[in-house]
Amino acid sequence: MKPPPRWLALILALGLASLSAAEPNTLTEAEKATGWRLLFDGHSLAGWRGFRTDTPGAAWRVTDGVLINGGKTGDLMTTSVHGDFEFTFDWKISVGGNSGVIYRIALGEAATYRTGPEYQILDNEKAADNKLANHLAGSLYDVGAAPTRDVTKPVGEWNTGRIVVRGWRVEHWLNGEKLLEVDLASEVGRGAIAKSKFKDWPKFASMARGFIALQDHNDPVSFRNLKIRGL
Repeated sequence: MKPPPRWLALILALGLASLSAAEPNTLTEAEKATGWRLLFDGHSLAGWRGFRTDTPGAAWRVTDGVLINGGKTGDLMTTSVHGDFEFTFDWKISVGGNSGVIYRIALGEAATYRTGPEYQILDNEKAADNKLANHLAGSLYDVGAAPTRDVTKPVGEWNTGRIVVRGWRVEHWLNGEKLLEVDLASEVGRGAIAKSKFKDWPKFASMARGFIALQDHNDPVSFRNLKIRGL
């Protein structure tokens, strides 16, 4: 059989490479070269623990390459700590559901959110906690300004979140759009915390390094493509 022309072979190769890069829970060669690594291998809960226990809660499971929480099992937390970082993740919430990603967490407190700020995950239309603008998906939960606009996908579809932390300058992104940026160590940032429900917790947003947690808010939620790199 005569081999395909060189141009066709190149197109086929590029197409296969694109398909490979699109596979969930994998890193491209370019991502590896720039320091990205996976926090979820797509097969197991390796690298994860509970907040108060060394093992994950029973309702956290892996199904078909997706990290799923069935609810009422406690937050799932990394075994690794992180300082300045860029973190991307795909999330899918249930109807009326609520969850979040909490970061720079310290141990020894009653809950993850007593030290770590939260990237809110929410069904903006039907969740009970949708009354305040800075409680909506992508917000820095209950702190400061609300997301610039609602760019969530319909419930049941995947969204892509992104958190960037340098010092305490925080960016929240959703589906390719920057929703907010704030320096929590600045006068403005501390003022926003002082007006929030976290005002009486002195360790909130104070850790230079900490764990990352996926919140169990008693609602089903799914995650995949959890990727991080240090900055």
